[in-house]
Amino acid sequence: MKFFKPLTVAALCGAITGITATASAQDYKQGYATVVRVEGIVTYSLGAGQPEQPLVAGKYLPPGSVVYTHDNAVADLVLGKAVQLPQAKWMPDRISLAPDSPVRGYVTYKPSAQQNAVRLTPNTTLAIDKLTIVDTGSDSVSDTELDLKKGKIFASVKKLTGASQYIVKIPNGVAGVRGTLFSISVDGAVACFESTGGGVVLALTMPNGTSQTFLVTPGQLLDPATGQPATISPEVSKVLAAVFDALRTTYYQNVDFEFDRTAGFVSPTTGHIDVSPNTDEMTD
Repeated sequence: MKFFKPLTVAALCGAITGITATASAQDYKQGYATVVRVEGIVTYSLGAGQPEQPLVAGKYLPPGSVVYTHDNAVADLVLGKAVQLPQAKWMPDRISLAPDSPVRGYVTYKPSAQQNAVRLTPNTTLAIDKLTIVDTGSDSVSDTELDLKKGKIFASVKKLTGASQYIVKIPNGVAGVRGTLFSISVDGAVACFESTGGGVVLALTMPNGTSQTFLVTPGQLLDPATGQPATISPEVSKVLAAVFDALRTTYYQNVDFEFDRTAGFVSPTTGHIDVSPNTDEMTD
């Protein structure tokens, strides 16, 4: 793994973290994390130290929220503008089997545009520190800051505009990306699956107190303990491909409903109303 000179590092990080200051205040819009999938016990709070509440699919989480996955639990979030999921409808307009076999009671919904999505693995704590969108008139500039306090996440980040930023903070460093599919653990372990933005720029504070910056390119993973890159094995690549394929597909819960088929029949001889769930059983 090559370490970059300070000037090069500053240029890379500046390109990733730069954000426009020319937009007027009224152009800024608060973004939301839309919960599109929950499996197992997942909770959230509206800030550190605040009470935890059960998290369900369809919930909008504002910046400042913290999400906690418990044992064997998974949660998928779409970051950006509020996503109007079909689950808001009183009945589904299409039903199909979910391609991800562990998903039960869900049907697939392909978003019309690529979204920034995050999957929290079991026993993960993730804070949404910042999520803003600036409409400049000709484009949209986004500023996303996540704080991974525990566990591991997979993230699908769409191609960003030049002034946008997407960073993930961990206890001993920060990672910046654009147009990248990657995973990151709280200890700084990173795997870069695909990228149109050059990979993952990871700045870490090492145990000896020094700072090191790494560039993890597509097809590589980094062990922060050694600082050495390794090529992602075919077996791990298959797992990552499956995760990111599922992550780029959002889910809404299958709505199960029944029609009331009760029929009323007025006897022409007695005038009484007999009610039966089957018209063949109507009696005089």
